[in-house]
Amino acid sequence: MTGIEPVGLGFVARHRGQTYAAAIGPDSDDVVLFSEAPEEGFAKAGGYWRLSVRRSDLEELTLLRTVGAFGGEPCLVLDEDDGGDGSDEGGLHIAYTGHSGQKAETLGYWLVDHGAYEVVVPRDEVHSIRVERVPVPTTADQQPSDR
Repeated sequence: MTGIEPVGLGFVARHRGQTYAAAIGPDSDDVVLFSEAPEEGFAKAGGYWRLSVRRSDLEELTLLRTVGAFGGEPCLVLDEDDGGDGSDEGGLHIAYTGHSGQKAETLGYWLVDHGAYEVVVPRDEVHSIRVERVPVPTTADQQPSDR
């Protein structure tokens, strides 16, 4: 495996010149920003601070996702799995992102929902791991190609 640590899925947002971890919701136009330190306008919530804003108030919104290849087919890294057996050999929980359910099943993925396949495999069997940054429109009239 490369030196990239799997990050799973998540959003980051740029607001007032700062980049924050973010979550979309409860409505699609709402974004919650998270900070590990107190910031103006942020309210304390547990061990972090949060601020709810409208998506249009953001300078930028990006989906981060860790992708790779398993068995020659594309996959999305969902999480790390320590196996729970105390060994140092952890695995990666991955989702199939190809287009053939038959190929997914041949590779050992299990069907978790209609057209969605997942499996946990040894880390060294997932290749070409990289973090993709996918721009997300901040306004309704903005297309991803506008970025």
